[in-house]
Amino acid sequence: MANKSLKIGRNIVLSNDNPFAVIAGPCVIENEDHAFKLAQTLKKITSDLKIPFIFKASYDKANRSSVNSYRGPGTYDGLKILSKIKKDLNLPIITDIHTEEQAAQAAEIVDFLQVPAFLSRQTDIIKACAETKKPINIKKGQFLAPDDVFNIIKKCQYFGNKNLSLTERGVSFGYHNLVVDFRSLEIMKQSGYPVVFDATHSVQLPGSNGNCSGANREFVFPLSKAAVAIGISALFLEVHENPQKALSDGANSIDLGLFKKVLKAAKDIEGVTKK
Repeated sequence: MANKSLKIGRNIVLSNDNPFAVIAGPCVIENEDHAFKLAQTLKKITSDLKIPFIFKASYDKANRSSVNSYRGPGTYDGLKILSKIKKDLNLPIITDIHTEEQAAQAAEIVDFLQVPAFLSRQTDIIKACAETKKPINIKKGQFLAPDDVFNIIKKCQYFGNKNLSLTERGVSFGYHNLVVDFRSLEIMKQSGYPVVFDATHSVQLPGSNGNCSGANREFVFPLSKAAVAIGISALFLEVHENPQKALSDGANSIDLGLFKKVLKAAKDIEGVTKK
């Protein structure tokens, strides 16, 4: 099947045939100043490397391990912060939604809606996102086989939206462990839709620290290189200037130094594989 393209914002086009873009940012908005400065830094790094960049941050993490975990500033304040980043830094924005109501609310601000992996089979969530007519990034659930995404695609199409991308983020493999089967990327690419590889959630160890998740961060670099070698439309990376102090997903987030290293290596590899 011919590869489809997905336009994000004014001038980013995701396609498995195009040079890869990067979707990056903190797991969750910690405060306005932090999110803005990090977005500004990531924009500078990606601009210097000539890699298209979409800023990612969540305003409400409804799927935290513990009821006491930080969730974010909430819908109203969080979307206000994302709107400022979008306008002042001229960046396309992606954020995830957790309820049907949030789809329309977020669509008024952001360029790209994201369906979290745990919600990827929820028909009403898919319907609400599809009806906004915004591009949608659907994260394949950790409990799904790669060809299961074809039914999710059909749901989106049924509700009138063909503006999709699909994200691989690992699959459950025993207790507190995820593993990436790289055959998954090729199978998902058979749909023709842009495929994204989430390199940081793929190394997560869900719930392994009791009230929060751990991770094997050292595998972000090799997994990113492998995914780009196969051929994808975008890399998804959660980034924090000090992951040890991040309020969410610090264990699997990467620092700015590793972010640069991953992107430089990925660009070199893609220069060979997509010639």
